[in-house]
Amino acid sequence: MINLKGTIRQIKILKIAEHPLVYFQLDDIHCLISRHALNFLADVTVGSTISVFGAYNSRKQLVVRKYSVLGKPQIVIEFESSRYPTKDAKHY
Repeated sequence: MINLKGTIRQIKILKIAEHPLVYFQLDDIHCLISRHALNFLADVTVGSTISVFGAYNSRKQLVVRKYSVLGKPQIVIEFESSRYPTKDAKHY
């Protein structure tokens, strides 16, 4: 198993099914993720720095088993920059 860290350059959804398949390029390494693909799409965007753990397949693509976003996930950034106000104490 291999542990790598880098910046995402490209993201593509290859297959939409019960278990989606997502391709992404981590620096110059071609990677695939299926196990947590929907969470991955919510957490990262092009330019995100992540750490991945996985193994290479026969086509020299890294099949990712685990990933971790270094910094804030994209969904948190979107939530913080939301134009809708947060729910404070009761305003009745």
